[in-house]
Amino acid sequence: MSNYLAIATVTATLQKILQSTIQDDVEGARVTTIRPDGLGRSTPETGVNIYLYRVSPVNWRNADLPSRRSTGELVKRPQIALDLNYILTFYGNESELEPQRLLGSVVRTLHSGAILTSDLISDALEDSSLRYLRGSDLAQQLEQIKFMPLPLSTEDLSKIWSVFFQTPYALSMAYQASTVLIESDEIPKRALPVRQPRIMLVPYKPVITEIVTLDELSGVWGKSPYRPILADSNLKIRGSGLKGDLTHVQIAQVEVLPQEVSHQEVVLNLGSFPEGALRPGVQSLQIIQRDATEQQHIVESNIFPFVLSPTIRELRIAQVQPSREEDLREVELMISVSPSVGKRQQVNLLLNQLSPDNPAEYSFKAATRAIDSDLITVRLTNIKPAEYLVRIQVDGVESLLTVDTDTHSPTFEQYIGPLIAIA
Repeated sequence: MSNYLAIATVTATLQKILQSTIQDDVEGARVTTIRPDGLGRSTPETGVNIYLYRVSPVNWRNADLPSRRSTGELVKRPQIALDLNYILTFYGNESELEPQRLLGSVVRTLHSGAILTSDLISDALEDSSLRYLRGSDLAQQLEQIKFMPLPLSTEDLSKIWSVFFQTPYALSMAYQASTVLIESDEIPKRALPVRQPRIMLVPYKPVITEIVTLDELSGVWGKSPYRPILADSNLKIRGSGLKGDLTHVQIAQVEVLPQEVSHQEVVLNLGSFPEGALRPGVQSLQIIQRDATEQQHIVESNIFPFVLSPTIRELRIAQVQPSREEDLREVELMISVSPSVGKRQQVNLLLNQLSPDNPAEYSFKAATRAIDSDLITVRLTNIKPAEYLVRIQVDGVESLLTVDTDTHSPTFEQYIGPLIAIA
């Protein structure tokens, strides 16, 4: 395989090969590598011009196989196989048939030496004028590059020359260089070699069918389709085949041991996860079963999503100033939340005035954060003094409001918090 300099190296090597032969056959002849319409407008110099006019990808053995897993991990170095099509144009004194003599010299050279060997490529790269190709590793390509003449019809030649504006036709012949293999510089990681293969028969895999919460909140919100799960909730995971030799629960790539395990149910306290492991929003839960003697042997359940709601732990008004608008305020509010919010998560603050008469409603977007944090600062603008119920929304998932469950309270079954009072 070769790096990105391979195409230019083929052209430069071809130029060196032809230069070494035509100068012996036609005195003063030179080989150039420019567009045919870039040559002089007067009598052309004596020589051959090489122009790469087409590059074609080709199917090459296993070059088109996937080079990455579905996770994006590199499996093998990506590579592409290319065929290079050149148009060789011959110039010189027509009265002395120099173009035809040059054509004969080139055909003889490429027919007798149709292969670019490693030595030819290396010799060409030693030229001091090709310093810009010193990093080329084309000479190490295992598959040798071959030059083959291309039969072009008059129509084909006409189409090629029509792209060169106001350039008169000159004696030409096409050749194809096949095949250049270009490979990425990325190097895939390799697992350790397998010394002894082992086979484990797994008759079934665990299946999760439902996740419910065992908290008291489930009674308050039990009739709602929105079943809140908090960072310290106790979950009951239902399904089949959930018990293994060693059963773990994985969320956010972190595994913990559940509190209770049976074949149909697993009880998990989310508070057993390390601090900072979880984030508000949609989470994915999975049962991981390991063999007691060979823990690298694992059986994984299906991935089951659930929504983890943020919780407002504390509200603190850091600053209150009069607004430019009459009787309104500018407020800086600091909110302590659980679990911590990721720096790329979108956070909105929702306020509802605690009033039966035409209550005001506000929503504010929190500023972006440089790090993950459990402290969110929101700037409230043009807000009227009042008491407000406060919710925080992280990636579309809202925190819960406190419901009054005291049957003797005048606010029974009403929302009573979290609250802020803006004076």
